[in-house]
Amino acid sequence: MTVRRSVVVEADGGSRGNPGPAAYGAVLRDSDSGEVIAERGERIGVATNNVAEYRGLIAGLELYRRYADGAELEVRLDSKLVVEQMAGRWKIKHPAMRPLALEANRLAPADTAYTWVPREQNTHADRLANEALDGPEGRVVGSTPEDDSPLGAGSADVEAPAVQLPRPPWELGPPTTLVLVRHGETDHTRRRLFSGRKGADPGLSDDGRAQVRATADWLAELTQQEPVVVSSPLRRARESADIVAARLEAPYSVVEGLTEASFGTWEGLTYAEAAERDPAAFATWLSDVDQPAGGSGDSLTAVAERMVSTREQLLADHPGRLVVALTHLTPIKLIVGQALEMPLTSMFRTEVGPASVTVVAWYPGGQPVVRLLNGQPAGYVHHDGSAAR
Repeated sequence: MTVRRSVVVEADGGSRGNPGPAAYGAVLRDSDSGEVIAERGERIGVATNNVAEYRGLIAGLELYRRYADGAELEVRLDSKLVVEQMAGRWKIKHPAMRPLALEANRLAPADTAYTWVPREQNTHADRLANEALDGPEGRVVGSTPEDDSPLGAGSADVEAPAVQLPRPPWELGPPTTLVLVRHGETDHTRRRLFSGRKGADPGLSDDGRAQVRATADWLAELTQQEPVVVSSPLRRARESADIVAARLEAPYSVVEGLTEASFGTWEGLTYAEAAERDPAAFATWLSDVDQPAGGSGDSLTAVAERMVSTREQLLADHPGRLVVALTHLTPIKLIVGQALEMPLTSMFRTEVGPASVTVVAWYPGGQPVVRLLNGQPAGYVHHDGSAAR
C-alpha cells in the first residue's frame, strides 16, 4: 500500500448542445511522480456544460476520498467558473449549481487548492469525458486500482472494468411522471402571435376554457394516484390550472421556471410580421440557438438551461409522483427534446397544440421515457369550432 503525501485531481465535463448529451472525466494523480492512481468517465444524460464540469469535480473528489484520503490535494480544471466558485471568489447564482457545489465542498478537504489550467493541459480528463459520451448513457470508462483499499498503489495500466449494459427503465423503480399540459387557447394563440413572458398576458378564450375542461376530464379518468399540480405564473396557464386542479380535486402551486420564453420586440407579432420587420435577425434566430429572440428576448439556449434546472427541481421535490404541469409551447418542446437528446433546433419540428397533453417519465438514475406527445382528448375544441373525435 502506497501512502500518498500529495495528489492532484484533474476534472472536466461537457455537453454536445449545452444543454445536450453530457459526460465528465476525472483523473487522480500522484503529485510527485505524475502516476495515474485512478480515473473515471461517465455519460450522465442531458445537462449543461457547467453541470457536467461540476459532476467531473465531484467524481474526482470521490476518487480522492477512496484512494488518497488525507493527502494534500490540488484540483485542476479548465473551467474558470467552477474554479472561482469553489475558491469562494465568485457567487453561485444558478440554482442547478448550488447543490453540486455543496456536495463538492463536502468531499473536498478544507485546504484544497483550486487551479485553473488551459484546456490543452487538461486533455486526459477531456479524453475520458469524450470516450464516455461516445458510449451509452450510464457507461463508466477508466481504470481503478485492483486493490480497492484506501491509498492503494494504483496503475494507469489496470484493465478497465467490463461495460455493464443499461437496465431497462421498468426495472429501475417507480418513475416521476411529468404530465405537461399546454394552456388553453387565447386570442394570441388563435392568431398565432408571439406571446411570451414579457408581452401582453392574455387570458383564455371561451374555446380555450372548453379545451382545458375536456383535457381535465380526460386526465381525471387517467389519473390513478393523487397528482401534484403546478403552473406557470402567466395568466393563461393559471386560468388553465384553476380548471384542471378543480377537476382533479388538488391544489396547485406556481413554479416560475415553467413560464414561456421572452420574444423581445416580436411580442404580439405573427411570424410573418416579425420576419418582415427584421428579416436578418429572424432568419438567424431560426438557425442559431444562442440568438436572442426579437433582439432583447431569450435565446433557445437560455430557456433550455432554465428548463433543465426547473425539471431537475420538480423531480427532486416530487420523486415517484405524478406531476401535472400547466405550461407553454416552448418549455414543453424543450423538455421533450432534452429527453430524446435532440438538437435545440428540433423544437421547430414538433407540434404542441393548446390544452394538449405531453407525458415524459423519469426513472431513478435519470433515464427519461416519452410516453405521449400532443395528446388531444375526445371533446377537444379546435379554434375553428370543430371537436376532436
